[in-house]
Amino acid sequence: MLLHYFSPDGCDEWDLRDRPLIRAGMPVLIDEDLRFEDEHGPRPATVINRWLRELPVSGAASPRTWRTYAQGLRAWVEFLNAHGFTVFGDRRQLRDALSAYAEHRLSGPAEVRLAPASWNLAVKALSAFYTWAAAEGHVAAVPFSYAQQMITRPDGARVEITRNLATVRGGNAHAARKYLEKPYVELLMNALAGNDPAGERDGSFRGRETGRNAAVIGLALASGLRAQEFTQLTVFEVPPLPGRRTPIPVPLPLAPPTTKGGRGRSSWIDYDALARVHDYVALERAATVRDSRWLPRDPLHITDPGYEGARVDGVRRRWASLTPGERLRLVAPGGGSALLAVRAGGGPFVDWASVLTRTSARIRDRFEPGFPHVHPHMTRHSFAMHTLERLVAGYFRQAAKLVADTGGDAALALYLTKADPLLVLRDLLGHASAATTQSYLHLLDTQRIYRDAYTAADPSGGAESASGGIGEQL
Repeated sequence: MLLHYFSPDGCDEWDLRDRPLIRAGMPVLIDEDLRFEDEHGPRPATVINRWLRELPVSGAASPRTWRTYAQGLRAWVEFLNAHGFTVFGDRRQLRDALSAYAEHRLSGPAEVRLAPASWNLAVKALSAFYTWAAAEGHVAAVPFSYAQQMITRPDGARVEITRNLATVRGGNAHAARKYLEKPYVELLMNALAGNDPAGERDGSFRGRETGRNAAVIGLALASGLRAQEFTQLTVFEVPPLPGRRTPIPVPLPLAPPTTKGGRGRSSWIDYDALARVHDYVALERAATVRDSRWLPRDPLHITDPGYEGARVDGVRRRWASLTPGERLRLVAPGGGSALLAVRAGGGPFVDWASVLTRTSARIRDRFEPGFPHVHPHMTRHSFAMHTLERLVAGYFRQAAKLVADTGGDAALALYLTKADPLLVLRDLLGHASAATTQSYLHLLDTQRIYRDAYTAADPSGGAESASGGIGEQL
């Protein structure tokens, strides 16, 4: 079975009466004989494609989700065809097929074997598809079994959930959250900048784009942005640098099309990380894009850019309205990509996984054998842990009060002094529920945080005299 991703490019030449009502990037499954129906009527691939096209209005707005579901269904259909099963058999046949498929994917050959988390994701896709197919009359009943169970959330609340019995249990969610401790963050930032652990120039380093790599990964560590979010950020959306250094982070709005689920949100970035980004923009990036002749396919030329938007091919557009695909095609007024991170020649740079992989390996080889493999999402977990620690310790509350007293951002100061730390972090990370954010509490060394806070309040070590003040801060 073939998996194709729809593109409307050239559809005007297809001799069609109407333009296809299919989203760009939508996966389409096609049987190898390129037929969508036969003497028995529409083939299963046609029904699956209909379900895929409805995903954007069924709670799955992300193209990555569409691809994941389509890939899972293709593997399922190919397995059924190879073993004589049908996609829309009766419930007993489908349950037999599911049993064989579970054995195949969980304990079969290494090249097809899935980890528990990947298997559960495949089960989720199949369950969603067959629930829809049953409602549409394509199958008599859903082939899965479900059970109700009570669980205790991290905040202690008891809630009832529905569990698909075909899923398997993996590790605790909080145990899978890998993050970098502060000394490792400093080691990573020095290595990205081409320096040794002491911050001095590493004479053996032969890499390039050190300003870009340190600035953008520093931004990710200071803001908690997902890889897709900091990769698709334009240079014009970088917040202005405050006139003087401030302990209060600077708001960093994110365009809805670039965020998970298209919800949009505002994170923040601290002064030092933002200053590093501005240095990169003014120096290394400016030199890279100067006189650049880079042009993408179907370029979108920018004129009159500002913080809120620009003219794109002569039409005034807000940055918040531009999709990821459009952002990759933006050409800045002076040449080169409009995205913050650019590669040699002026085109957009997007391969942050490779940058972090190479840097991690270099750190292990030269400086710290125990340094972990760092991937882009680990920067988000690291931001969450370090920010939650500072929120719980009362750092931002004290800083907000100081800024408010000296005429700073009153709205942000009020928010930081009144909001619950978990709710602040939830908003910064863009979690739909605080229950997701609470999983970080399992990793937080709250005893050490309280001890450090007591020490800061009473350097002599008199915890008893400090308890009242600390209680108010926390």
